[in-house]
Amino acid sequence: MENDKIIVGLDIGTTKICAVVGRKNEFGKLEVLGMGKAESDGVIRGIVTNIDKTVNAIEKAVREAENKSGIDIRVVNVGIAGQHIKSSIHHGSITRNSNDEEITIEDINRLTNDMYRIVIPPGSEIIHVMPQDYIVDYEEGIKDPVGMSGVKLEADFHIITAQTNAINNINKCVRRAGLQIENLILEPLASSMAVLSDEEKEAGICLVDIGGGTTDIAIFHDNIIRHTAVIPFGGNIITSDIKQGCMVMQHQAELLKTKFGKAIAEEANPNEIVSIPGLRNRAPKEISIKNLAHIIEARMEEIIELAHTEIITSGFENRLAGGIVITGGGSQLNSLKQLVEFMSGMDARIGYPNEHLGKSKVEGIKSPMYATTIGLVLSGFRALDDRENRYNEVKESKSRQHQNVKVKKESSTDFFTKILNKTKGLLIDDIDGKADY
Repeated sequence: MENDKIIVGLDIGTTKICAVVGRKNEFGKLEVLGMGKAESDGVIRGIVTNIDKTVNAIEKAVREAENKSGIDIRVVNVGIAGQHIKSSIHHGSITRNSNDEEITIEDINRLTNDMYRIVIPPGSEIIHVMPQDYIVDYEEGIKDPVGMSGVKLEADFHIITAQTNAINNINKCVRRAGLQIENLILEPLASSMAVLSDEEKEAGICLVDIGGGTTDIAIFHDNIIRHTAVIPFGGNIITSDIKQGCMVMQHQAELLKTKFGKAIAEEANPNEIVSIPGLRNRAPKEISIKNLAHIIEARMEEIIELAHTEIITSGFENRLAGGIVITGGGSQLNSLKQLVEFMSGMDARIGYPNEHLGKSKVEGIKSPMYATTIGLVLSGFRALDDRENRYNEVKESKSRQHQNVKVKKESSTDFFTKILNKTKGLLIDDIDGKADY
């Protein structure tokens, strides 16, 4: 049963490696049983650069999650991100044998599987093939062609590729940590499962996931993923700017950003000063909150501008009624929502991963920084495309019907066999009786 099914999400991020253990409760909501996290030293901008350090961090995070949940972790759903991720639209078609028969789920699967054989640049691998709209006998704009009649079935596919080396390094790290990968999922797709509602996806929405090393973009319309992109800037580059601009240590810059940082410089008090301990035998350093805000605002404006450019490139700029949802660790910056609204001219909200969460044993799991990990757990229960969920339900119900028919046939066969055996027994008794007589 699905309630007994336990899924583990493993987010190999630039700032942290996080493992979350979850299961579905009786209301269909996700119940988090345990969480473990470790500092990520071997990952830069979503790409594994040091395998040993990454393996140690994975082991530490998984061990902590095992201790808290009491579950032995062996299989995980892993997220993938990084500047090497590329997305493109490709057209595919198949010709069916008969016009009389309805288009089946098998036809859809055949068309989708064909797309895994397209020519892609050397050193790349396809990680997701996501259908857009279908065309049946030149009739366009069909979302779900199952049950229709037609000979030629076509579709546009959103194809996401990743560097083979990056995939191999993730596989190597997870295997060395004594784990198996069940699914490798693009991180913005995972985050969208955790923070977006079905209504938002239908209305049209852009998810902006600001992580440590990268900012991931995912655009939805009519409940279908339309565009994905990865921007090679995240929260870490803001910390780096503060470190250089204020001449402080890395950890001090991170604390300044999280405790006193504002995305809009105008909102900062010009008279507010923070005193930072100086280096050995040196006087404390005084930092103006206003100056700090100016540094943060300059970099945030660049990230938002790049995200807005992706929205324009997708061609869905005027069709996003839901606006923008900001999530990830970087979304917790003060006044960020207002800056996004001001720069994009679209409605915005901060995305908290509580859309599908039930009662959880872990405090703080509803923070935007855990959106990707929660999404990776949810992806173990749900497919990335809602249509796939429906197809799987149809398949399951058909197989159940087939089993019921089989059982009924077997039971009726048993009934007739019993009658036949009884009749045989009576005849033998009768013959025996006559013989005795």
